[in-house]
Amino acid sequence: MFSGIVEEVGKVKRMSEHGGFSVCEIMCPKMAEEIKEGDSISVNGVCLTAEKVSGDIFQASLSTQTQRETNLGLIRTGEHVNLESALKMGDKIGGHFLTGHIDFMSKLRNLDSRGGSIILSFDIPMQFEKYTAKRGSIGVEGISLTIAEFNVREVKIFLVPFTMENTNLKYRRPGDMLNIEVDLLAKYVEKNLDTRNHAGESSGSAMFV
Repeated sequence: MFSGIVEEVGKVKRMSEHGGFSVCEIMCPKMAEEIKEGDSISVNGVCLTAEKVSGDIFQASLSTQTQRETNLGLIRTGEHVNLESALKMGDKIGGHFLTGHIDFMSKLRNLDSRGGSIILSFDIPMQFEKYTAKRGSIGVEGISLTIAEFNVREVKIFLVPFTMENTNLKYRRPGDMLNIEVDLLAKYVEKNLDTRNHAGESSGSAMFV
């Protein structure tokens, strides 16, 4: 579990193939001292396992599914990635709960300036609209962000300068693919409501038997 607060913007040092997996080596001088083999690390919002740590570099394998369903399948040497260690008991949660399981990818539509903010926009698939609300939380590239505007499936997010300067969003351009994770709590609310509705239907049916 993660909170969506990026600890460091790492850099992909090397990509290779091993045993049917793509192996990604990521340089992260700030976090490397704390990372141990077997730790879970969020990389652009994707939960990966640090399989090997050497100096300021950790190594992680990308499964076929991860390559197919996230933008890590498009990653190249030299690219910048958002990194966050898994939450530990007692840690502060500055953002919102993120699982590290990406729901979908979406193309970055625009990065426009408005006043003192930069507005990031992208489209959300129809089946995920129900988890999206104005002022609600959403994970973008592993960053916990707040939806400012939501209109006809287009999500707009206002970014403060600190977020731009301390995440990989400053390297993103329109057309780039973003990893998106919708709010986990919204999914649980939906499941709870569905369970109640099904229970009510079953109870109602029983009354007429």
